[in-house]
Amino acid sequence: MKSPVVDYEACIGCGSCVEICPEVFELKNDDKAWVTGSGKCDSCNCQEAIDICPVQAISWSE
Repeated sequence: MKSPVVDYEACIGCGSCVEICPEVFELKNDDKAWVTGSGKCDSCNCQEAIDICPVQAISWSE
């Protein structure tokens, strides 16, 4: 099963992924997006979160 992963060095903390998939992504204290619910992509559109990332910091992992 594939799940989203965040490249923390590339992430700029814009929060777009959190707006689209709050069940999957969360901005932590370091202002970086973290995957907190990788198995919940069925409740939101993880692909849209990947596509909207302005620095392409999110991808699929298998």
